[in-house]
This record gives sequence, C-alpha cells and structure tokens, in this order.
Amino acid sequence: MELLERLGLSLPPELLNRALTHASLAHDLGEESNERLEFLGDAVLDLAVADLLFHKFPTHEEGDLSKFRAVLVSRPVLAEIAQKLGLGEQLRVAASAEGSGARQRPSILGAALEALVGAVFLHHGYAGARQLVEHLLAERMKALQMQPPPDYKSLLQELAQARYHELPRYETVETEGAEHAKVFTVRVALGGEEAVGRGRTKKEAEQAAAKRLYLKLAEAAEGDPPPNSDAQRDNGNR
Repeated sequence: MELLERLGLSLPPELLNRALTHASLAHDLGEESNERLEFLGDAVLDLAVADLLFHKFPTHEEGDLSKFRAVLVSRPVLAEIAQKLGLGEQLRVAASAEGSGARQRPSILGAALEALVGAVFLHHGYAGARQLVEHLLAERMKALQMQPPPDYKSLLQELAQARYHELPRYETVETEGAEHAKVFTVRVALGGEEAVGRGRTKKEAEQAAAKRLYLKLAEAAEGDPPPNSDAQRDNGNR
C-alpha cells in the first residue's frame, strides 16, 4: 500500500497482490501470477506511450515516434523505473527465486511494472493507466523533448560519401501558395533512389526529403546504419 501511496493510486488489495506475485511463488501457493496482468499491461503501455508521444511531439513523423516508443518501453528503461519505485522489494517471490536475485533481475522488474499498469487499467480504465504511464515516464519524455532534431541533410551527406562516393542532388520541383504562405516541394536523389519533402521554406523541405531518403536507404542496407544515426542510437530492446 505504501507503493500505491507514493504513486497516488488506489487498487483492491487482491489485484495489487496479483500484480506483484511472481510465477515462482504463485506456483507454490496455487495462486495466479502476474503474467496475465503483464500481458495486458504491455499492450496498455504501448498504447499510452504512443498516445503521449503523438500529442507531445506534434511535428515529428511516424519514424521518429516509433523510435521514441521503442526506447521508452524497452526492458532496461522499465526495469530502471521499477527499481526507483522500489518495486523489487514489494514483489512476492519464492525463496528459491529470491536466492537467485529475482528482485533485482531487469526482466522480472520490467514485467512487474507492466503488470502494475495492467492492474491500474482494469480498475481505473485507460485514463487512469495513461496518467500513471505519463507520471512514470515524465523524466524520459522531458529528455526526449530537449534533444535537438537530427540533421538529416548532414546524415544523408555522410551516407552518400561513405557508400556512394557522390553527393545528394536536391531539386525544387514545386512552389505553391501566396508570398507570405509558400509551400516548397523538394526532391532529393542518391544511389538510384529518390524522395520528396515539403516545407514552409526550402531548407525545411530539403530536410524532410533528406530524412525520407536517408531512412529509406538505411533500412534497405544490410547491417546497421552509419555511425551517429538515429537508428544506431536506439538500442533499447524489450
């Protein structure tokens, strides 16, 4: 209950106990473990994080949001949050599992946090679960917002020189709108591929086009993208 007080939550004791019951003890006692709640919480967490990112990063495209979500719901991040909450000390585990360090194991901590999200969803609905997820990830979200946006023109140029030994070719293909509200469309070509981007300025349109082509070429290539790329920095896995 001390855990719930710190989070400003209320849950029926039996639901909280289930969320904190590891399979090792559940088997010994003939109770239900937290695995089903973990399954539910995992899906709720994915939705809540996508929802929060969608509203907090209105200018970012789907690719960026997907990468952010992958980091935020990764097992290392969830385990770190669970550890800060003291969730390990609250877990109900069998003596054998405790002796093997279950309370400190990242996979078990992350699963318990997901189970807690699942329990909150069952009792308080999506709004309550979303509020909890926003509270838990507040610091991580703030750090993402403070990151400068990637310079895809520079990344594409590095890729061009390293892989194709040529420079990207930009071309303004269309200009629309009144003088005070112009929209530019720019095409960029490299390595037999091309992409189009739009923006309020030529620079913005070039960045949009460079981003699409860079991600397209990086995804098509075998292995990891070149050094310093967003995809290489995203190493959080569940």
